This record gives sequence, structure tokens and C-alpha cells, in this order.
Amino acid sequence: MNSFQLLLQGFGVAMQPMNILFVTIGGVLGTIVGMLPGLGPATGVAILLPLTFSLGPIGALIMMCGVYYGAMYGGSRASILINTPGDGAAIAATFDGYPLSLQGKAESALAISAIASFIGGSIATVFIALLALPVARFAIRFGSAEYFLLYVFALSATASMSDGKRLKGFLSMIIGLMVSTVGIDPQSGVNRFSFGILELQGGIDFLIVIIAVFAFGEVLKSFRNITDGTKKIQTKFGKIWITKEEWKLSIWPILRSTPLGFFVGVLPGAGATIASLMAYSNEKRFSKHPEKFGHGAIEGVAAPEAANNAASVGALIPMLALGVPGSGTTAVMMGAMLMLGLQPGPALFQQQSNIVWAIIASMFIGNIILAVINIPLAGVLVRILAVPPRVLYPIVLGLTFVGTYAIASSVASFYLLLVFGIFGYFMSKAKFPMSPFVLAVIVGTSMEQYFRRAYKISNGSLKIFVSSPICIILLILILGSIFLPIIQKNFKKWKMQRQAQV
Repeated sequence: MNSFQLLLQGFGVAMQPMNILFVTIGGVLGTIVGMLPGLGPATGVAILLPLTFSLGPIGALIMMCGVYYGAMYGGSRASILINTPGDGAAIAATFDGYPLSLQGKAESALAISAIASFIGGSIATVFIALLALPVARFAIRFGSAEYFLLYVFALSATASMSDGKRLKGFLSMIIGLMVSTVGIDPQSGVNRFSFGILELQGGIDFLIVIIAVFAFGEVLKSFRNITDGTKKIQTKFGKIWITKEEWKLSIWPILRSTPLGFFVGVLPGAGATIASLMAYSNEKRFSKHPEKFGHGAIEGVAAPEAANNAASVGALIPMLALGVPGSGTTAVMMGAMLMLGLQPGPALFQQQSNIVWAIIASMFIGNIILAVINIPLAGVLVRILAVPPRVLYPIVLGLTFVGTYAIASSVASFYLLLVFGIFGYFMSKAKFPMSPFVLAVIVGTSMEQYFRRAYKISNGSLKIFVSSPICIILLILILGSIFLPIIQKNFKKWKMQRQAQV
């Protein structure tokens, strides 16, 4: 069957009343999590992860996807109203969103952020429906050597994207790979790095690590601000909509930024933050009045909001079709899929295509639901920003312990939660990026097994890693991901020196 027929079947599943309820709940929770500064989609999915296991694979993944792109909608609310981005992807919305609210145009800023998010997310969902099957068919050609190199590329790209702290990104990745080796080796049965602790012989559950560093670690990071009051926010609005003139200024930036955001999202490690900042920079460059940017340009809100929603959808392609997470949030979701007994990759499209296409179809429905939630109900939703941290963070902390026990049913898991939560806190304080660490913990075991299989198939020859065109292309991409940022940085320095001399 072609993509259109499969998508129609997916709508048949996604339109079931319970699945519509799941995507609605996920969208609302995601919007709320996205609005609250410091949490973000990865934290939201990590907190809710254990609660979705009783829903079945389709219901659980539909809800988690709803949380993911719902957080993209919600992140700009705090950016616009209190100049505090909900997460990294919403940083660009502060540049012009907050100035618009100071000018008494908060209604326009809130409306265009929701409209741009809806258009960007919807177009990106069309892209994923068209591209997912061809990518999965191509991935069938991958063997053990190709998958090993693909994981190496995903890790190196994620670490290299840690702008200004690439060395820390690679160190974070190495620590994650070390954590993934703890426990009994699946091939030899040798007990590794468990230090005589019985509970570590089965390995360290990556879901506990995810909850610890994203949820528990965030609470620890925010603990010193727990007694702070919240910023006064506007809660009474006029009609939340835009004028014809504002629509004319916004439509082309939205349409230009959506494909950019989508393809940046597909790249492992790039993510919605880079997509939104690139979209903002591009629109400023294209604009006839670049001096307006930073002072309340409506297109300065529209472009990054379309891009970050498109990027969040694009990040699902490598996860679903290749089994490689495209972002920190999809890494968490991939962990959930593995726990649900699903193996992301081309086999998923062959053996359980009903699940994949139900998820894709649910995105169309979810975007419509989120547009309805985020425009008429914006005035109600933003009141959540007034929740004091001393009330919010104990709730989050309680959910992390409940969720951890639901995963492992073991008191020992609480110790791991504490250890990795404190570890995540100090990593964050030292400005170590967490995405390479989490991705390495999740894919480390599979990466090791693919390497060892390839090595055995070739009778101990490393030539197998250059034996196919796909391997060679992946090796070039790995080298490019490591050295290209360094070359670009040095080229910029050289260019600036030349300009200074002139």
C-alpha cells in the first residue's frame, strides 16, 4: 500500500474516541508543561512516561506525541508575557513577543504564535507522511555495520551541536556510553561494572536515568528559586486574533520557516532550538525592515514558532524510520517504545505499520485540537504561569518518585534516581549538555552489539565498516559532524580579521 492508503487506515485508528481523548489530554498537558519555565517537552514526557504504560502502545505514543508538540505551542506563552522562555525552543519568541506585549499587543503575539505553530506543525505532518515510508524502505538496506555507524553519527552530531561547549558534549556522550555498559553483557554473560551490587547486574534502566536528569535534576536546579514570587502576568485580554496587515506580514515567514524547521529537526542533535533561531535569523535577513526586529516585529514571532513546531515533527522521522532519536524528547519517547515492546526502525513499518500511521494521523488531529485550545482558551491557560514554584516543584518531585517506582517496582530504583538526579544537577551547573548523555545511555547497548556482530561477521576485519556506499557516506558524515563546526568557527574568525584589516 502507498502512504495515502496507510494514512487513511491510520485515521481510522486515530479517530477512535479514546485516542482523540488521549491526544487532547497530551496536548493540554504539553501546553501547560511548555509554559512553565525550566520544564520543557523532554521533562514533560519523562514525568508522564510511567502513567502511559497502561494505555497500550498506540494510546501511550499518541499521548506522548501530544505532550511533545503541545509543549512547542505552550513554550512561547511565558516568552511573550513574562520574557521567560518555557524551554530552549521558545527563546526566539522572547525577542519580539515580549516587546509586542509591552506595546499592548499581547493578543496579536499569542494569536500568531498559535497560528504559526498550527500551520508549521500541519505542513510538517504532511512531510512526515510523505517521507516516512521511503526513509524506512531505504533503511531496510542497513546491516550491523551501517547501524553502528548511524548511531556513531547520531551521537557525534548531537555532541557537536553543543555550540560553544563541544568538548563537554563529547565528554557527556562518553559518560553516557559508560553508564550503558553497566550490568551483565548480553553476549558473553560477563558481569561488568556492577561492583558486587546485585541490583546493578541487570543494568541501569535508561528510563530511570531520563526521569532523574530531566525531571528530578530540573527540580534541584530550581530549588534555590523555590521561594521566589512569580512575575505579574496579564490575565485579561481582548479578542485574541490578528489583523489582516499582521497576517500579510506573517504568512510568508511561516511558509519559509516551516520546511527549514522540518529539515533541521530531521538532523540528529540539531533540534527545535537551533531551528527557531535559524528561522528568526533568516527572516531578519530577508526583511525589508530588519531594524524592527527586536522591537515588536510580528514576523519575528511567526517564523520561529512555525520552525520549532516543524522541527519537533521532523525529529520523529529518524526515530520511527531509523531507530535514531532526532532530539532529547524523541530519545525519551524511543525509550518508552522499547519499554512497550516496540523496536523503532524499518521493521516497525513492516510489522506494526498500524501503530506508525495512527501516530502520524493523530498529529493532524492534535494540531487542530491545539489550535482550538491555544487561541480561545489562551486567557485561561496563562493563569497557570501564576502557580508559585513552592507549589509546582514538590508536585513534580512527587511524580518522579511515583513514576520511578512504577517502572522498576524496587526501592533500589529510588537510589538510582537520587544519584542520577544529583549527577544531572551538577552536569547542568557545569554547563554540560544533557542530550548527548541521554542519547548515549539509550543507544549505547545496541551500538555495542551492532559493532560486535559486524566484527564477527567480518572475522575480525574492520574493512566491513567501509564495505558499502552507505558506510562510506556515514563515515563522511561522522567526520563532517566533528570537524565542520571547527572549520566554520575558524573561517568566521578569519573573515572577521580580514574585515578588521580592511
